[in-house]
Amino acid sequence: MERQQVAISGLGGQGVLFLTRLLAETALAMGRDVLSSETHGMAMRGGAVISHLKVGPFDSPLIRDGQADLALYLAEENLQVHPGLIGRKTTVLVNSDRPDPHDGLDAGRLAEEAVGRRQAENLVLLGYALGRGHLFAETDRVLETLKRLSRTPAAFETNAKALAVGLDRSGRD
Repeated sequence: MERQQVAISGLGGQGVLFLTRLLAETALAMGRDVLSSETHGMAMRGGAVISHLKVGPFDSPLIRDGQADLALYLAEENLQVHPGLIGRKTTVLVNSDRPDPHDGLDAGRLAEEAVGRRQAENLVLLGYALGRGHLFAETDRVLETLKRLSRTPAAFETNAKALAVGLDRSGRD
């Protein structure tokens, strides 16, 4: 994909900003242009957080209404908080434990089962998006960046395992 607009929505503490940084740094390592912006007002208290990430030749970091190519919702309730970015061409992936009109995955439960931490749900959902071919980067590129951003080898192993769970759930061989 030459150009991609990715919206990531969640609650404070779910790793929205980490995912944004991970994807932005992956794109930069690939030699791509990157613009990003985030709003995290009440994030410290579990409030809504949204980030906009644009990869490719863009002039503005904000995604216009209905123009996101991919929207990752780490919190299902944020579908009501940040619905405007979703358009006809938007792929919407939702962290949800119930059937959803969009592509839902109980990433929190899967993270808890795989690595013992619900906080890894962001990487499970990212792995799911990668496995479905919805992102500009290949898994190996994301893993290289994830290794660089992980504070310790043990943290990288946990993060990579969470990503792998999402990849496995995507139906990717």
